[in-house]
Amino acid sequence: MRPLAAPEVKRFEAEVDRVAADGTFAGHACVFGVEDLARDVVEPGAFRATLARRGVGGVKMLWHHDPAEPIGRWLEIREDARGLFVRGRILADVARGREALALMRDGILDGLSIGFKTIKGRRDARTGLRRLAEIDLWEISLVTFPMQPAARVASVEAARGVGSDLSAAALAATIRRAAALLDTKR
Repeated sequence: MRPLAAPEVKRFEAEVDRVAADGTFAGHACVFGVEDLARDVVEPGAFRATLARRGVGGVKMLWHHDPAEPIGRWLEIREDARGLFVRGRILADVARGREALALMRDGILDGLSIGFKTIKGRRDARTGLRRLAEIDLWEISLVTFPMQPAARVASVEAARGVGSDLSAAALAATIRRAAALLDTKR
């Protein structure tokens, strides 16, 4: 029997404006059409089949991709015009959940990362980018180091559909972080 292939991971920046008292937060775990630091671009519709097959309960919330450390549950996962919208709740009843909540509230833990298997992807010969057209999503983790600065956790109000667009301040912060990442490449 062959062991399961290790999942690929993509890390996305997550700025936490506020985490609700019950540990609920929301944002985008992936932004469509944005090149990440690994030169991958996730295309709209890439998650459609896996979400239909697995449902929200089939995608786990983990601490740093460790399957032995679930820290909460996803309450909502769906594609929207921007990317993969997620709303979840971190459980304070588990040690890592308490740790994650404290770090998120203090702005230290600020990354999201998807664990997945590529089903359909192609390398663009002209640009060298890998375009991911279909992804089998296994988990979404809270992590320290992000891969894609454009994806963010938003405030609780955004989780309820109020003010779900990026504010000017949030956009400016994203641009500053992206510029800082580009400066480190030189």
